[in-house]
Amino acid sequence: MDQENNTQINKPLAVVIILSLICGVLGGFFGLALAVKNPSVQKLLMAGTAVNQQVSLSESSDIINVVKKASPAVVSIVISQDVSQIPGYGNSPFNNDPFFNFFYNNGGQSQQQAPSSGTPDVQQIGAGSGFFISADGLIVTNKHVVDTAGASYTVLTSDGKSYPATVQSLDPVNDLAMVKINIKNAPYLQLANSSSLQVGQEVVAIGNSLGQYQNTVTSGIVSGIGRKIVAGDQQGSESLTNVIQTDAAINPGNSGGPLLDVNGNVVGINTAIDQQGQLVGFAIPSNEISKDVTSFQQNGSIVRPYLGVRYILITSDIAQQQNLPESYGALIVSGGTAGDVAVIPGSPADKAGLVENDIILEVNGTKVDENNTLSDLLDNFNPGDTVTLQVYHKGQTKTVQVQLAKAPNNS
Repeated sequence: MDQENNTQINKPLAVVIILSLICGVLGGFFGLALAVKNPSVQKLLMAGTAVNQQVSLSESSDIINVVKKASPAVVSIVISQDVSQIPGYGNSPFNNDPFFNFFYNNGGQSQQQAPSSGTPDVQQIGAGSGFFISADGLIVTNKHVVDTAGASYTVLTSDGKSYPATVQSLDPVNDLAMVKINIKNAPYLQLANSSSLQVGQEVVAIGNSLGQYQNTVTSGIVSGIGRKIVAGDQQGSESLTNVIQTDAAINPGNSGGPLLDVNGNVVGINTAIDQQGQLVGFAIPSNEISKDVTSFQQNGSIVRPYLGVRYILITSDIAQQQNLPESYGALIVSGGTAGDVAVIPGSPADKAGLVENDIILEVNGTKVDENNTLSDLLDNFNPGDTVTLQVYHKGQTKTVQVQLAKAPNNS
């Protein structure tokens, strides 16, 4: 009897619940339909759509605008040389083998046969990038792009024209160089203040990728600031400090091309890649370029201050390993050969009495350490300036006055 009563009570309750659900769904549907027809709601919906579209367009148009602005000022630099003058050229025993030549040298068109005696054989041996820095045809590039002995250089502009180029000056300290072509009203780029760069900032790289894809564009971010790297090739290597790390793809041939901010201004010059990693590239900051451009315009060449010592930067590990009396500074050392002396004879350091195993602790009151290397500190001065060095010398700390000279320049 109780079970029948419960069944009678539950049936109306179930009907009420089902009807409530149906009414709720229908009410929501009709309410949404009426709301959409409301002009105020329509305006809000349209405004939301417009904002999304505007953000999407802005993100893509920033890169497009940079490319349109900067590309005309970016050039390719072709390196050519009379390969018949290169020692060992054409001496392969396989050069006259038709089977070898067919499969190795493009179907029998040998690229490595020695030319007849006295006949030049000028070939392209490399390529790089650069960019105009002034309307008179002055171009900034990397030193390693244009420092091949006996080579000639041709600049290809974005409009497809080619010009013979002359190397004006090589930076004796940094991987920078000035090249010039005979042109008027060249489109040129502006240098940004690289000291204001921030990690995560968007950047664009343009260059002659792989030496054959002119004005290739890649984009990325600033991955790191103030990096120290050792860059080089078969000709040698050099230590570069305070460089910019970026994940914008930089390939061989991009060397010398600009690294740009979203305003199309140069924040760096692409210099090196880490071949052991992916999307790890490095650029010399634009403030270093600015120093060289100013120096060239004032002196007719790139002038850098010169002390005349070889040194290693002391770290806590080096101090412990070599049992040094100081845990910071620049330890003056000789190199691995007889010619790699610790102090260059006749240099400002030699005239000031600095010797091997001295430790330069400070420059004008600033401690020499990993954040302020000796070369970085000296780079704040000009040839002819007198600086005060604090030096640890044979068990004593003393103050030494040194007048800086002009760094030897092989340009």
